[in-house]
Amino acid sequence: MLNESSFRESMPMFADTDLYPTAQFNFYFNMGKKLLPESRWDDLLDEGLTFFIAHYLTLYQRSMDAVAIGADAGQVTGNETSKSVDGVSYSVDVSSVSLTDAGHWNQTTFGIQFLQMARMVGAGGIQL
Repeated sequence: MLNESSFRESMPMFADTDLYPTAQFNFYFNMGKKLLPESRWDDLLDEGLTFFIAHYLTLYQRSMDAVAIGADAGQVTGNETSKSVDGVSYSVDVSSVSLTDAGHWNQTTFGIQFLQMARMVGAGGIQL
């Protein structure tokens, strides 16, 4: 069964407990256990929880970064697809890596991985 230690080991980018506190890990871990039924996820539950928690911890840290610069932590933001500085502009087409009807899951790579897995888990066989 997934726990904080195994999560941080498999996702070393979340190892810093100052940036990603244990309290936040526990909050999303407990929420994930309630929302992801073991009967559906079976032996992929730990992987699903890992991507679920990673997605929400990433969004949590984005909110904390906003607070650090005096912005509103609760402000909704989308994926940044273009930027202009001194007459130079740069843009990225994210449509090829975004999932249709994925909502906020498209805001992190972990959310995309979670939703791809969630769409497959428990789907069952296909009869032709």
